[in-house]
Amino acid sequence: MNEQVSPAGYGYALPSVQERNRVLRNTYWLLALSLLPTVLGAWVGVSTGITARLTPGMGLVVFLGGAFAFMFAIEKTKNSTAGIGVLLAFTFFMGLMISRLIATVLGFRNGPSLIMTAFGGTAGVFFVMASLSTVIKRDLSGFGKFLFVGAMALMVGSIINAFVGSGTGMLVICVLAIAIFSGLMLYDLKRIVDGGETNYISATLALYLDAFNVFQSLLALLGIAGGERD
Repeated sequence: MNEQVSPAGYGYALPSVQERNRVLRNTYWLLALSLLPTVLGAWVGVSTGITARLTPGMGLVVFLGGAFAFMFAIEKTKNSTAGIGVLLAFTFFMGLMISRLIATVLGFRNGPSLIMTAFGGTAGVFFVMASLSTVIKRDLSGFGKFLFVGAMALMVGSIINAFVGSGTGMLVICVLAIAIFSGLMLYDLKRIVDGGETNYISATLALYLDAFNVFQSLLALLGIAGGERD
């Protein structure tokens, strides 16, 4: 599941092309599989309204606490088959957490079409970034550090805006999130293609978070800008 690589100069000896292709293939399969518990979690959340009962502050606490606990558990189990189960449980949790936004969008007359547009847009971004990752030759490590700092700043801004409730702030955050996480998607895909990531569970987690944030931001943006009320 995780090939060990030995030091070579300032970096590490890269895994073989066959190993890199195996990691990429397993990552894509697991990423596709992760959509099922995500959809199930979203359906449960919309059907029961469990997340709608949480105040914005409490919802944020539950989301951050649960997400970091799951990511810690995934990191601890990523070298065993148990890591797959923990990852899929995490994606169910994430589906549950996004159900509040989905329920809000479904309240619009054109809600289903907005959701499909956001899904299609996310798939399109992923396809473009996956294609770019195979043709870009330069090292993107510096680019990744810059994007990581941007993601942290974005998280702080999102937490503040959750309490302030600014519509304009939400729009700005959504646009920045789409740009930042699309860039991170390219960075994470390039790492897999180049052999910098040899564990497909860790690779799937990174790409899932990128795609989840792009989808969530697109959906919120479409709901704000294009939601049609009855």
